[in-house]
Amino acid sequence: MNDLSESLRLALDLLAGADPSLWGIVRLSLAVSGTATLLAAAVALPLAAWLALARFRGRGAVVATLDALMGLPSVVVGLLVYLLLSRAGPLGEHGLLFTPVAMVIAQTVLVLPLLTALARQTLEDVLAEVGPYLRSLKAGRVRTVATALVEARWSLPTSLLAGFGRATAEVGAVMIVGGNIDGVTRVMTTAIALETSKGDLPLALGLGLVLVLVVLAANLLAHAARHVAMRHADPGPAGA
Repeated sequence: MNDLSESLRLALDLLAGADPSLWGIVRLSLAVSGTATLLAAAVALPLAAWLALARFRGRGAVVATLDALMGLPSVVVGLLVYLLLSRAGPLGEHGLLFTPVAMVIAQTVLVLPLLTALARQTLEDVLAEVGPYLRSLKAGRVRTVATALVEARWSLPTSLLAGFGRATAEVGAVMIVGGNIDGVTRVMTTAIALETSKGDLPLALGLGLVLVLVVLAANLLAHAARHVAMRHADPGPAGA
């Protein structure tokens, strides 16, 4: 217990003292996960809008597959990206393996199904409400999608924050494609695993505290976004 208390005290000292190594790892983690989330969103939102609006043979299978991919193991994603970026892979000539770019690619692939599935459900719920009105106006697909995105503007951030939380807490894929290189590709999750194995509990605990705070903040923001979305969807007696 004394060792744990001492490690926790030292971890808090590292946080309070703005330890360069600790905050460098934190900055890289946030940059990689934030970039991956934005890139995934750029693909996920149009794909989700198309799936929410389109009706075609096999759509149910596509949606079910997409939902299943939300639980895709991160180590499998890391392995696939590693094979793509390794020297023998199709993208090996670019030398991206063991760089932050490789980590961004892996996390983008990892969170893409999650963002797409959540955004699709959100947009389908919106279209169920505004669809009849838009059809009465004979609105085209572009206007329908644009209207759905505007109506879902308070709900979609929840999907983005969920994706960011998943990316930030991920360890397997970034360990495989990043290599956990000090000062280059070491992020919070991989650093925690390494420092714990080395017995450097203060640094591991400090990073763990920051990681918990980041994930907690993302979830609180998602909760706030849902609250705002519900308030806008249900204006109450005054809006009746």
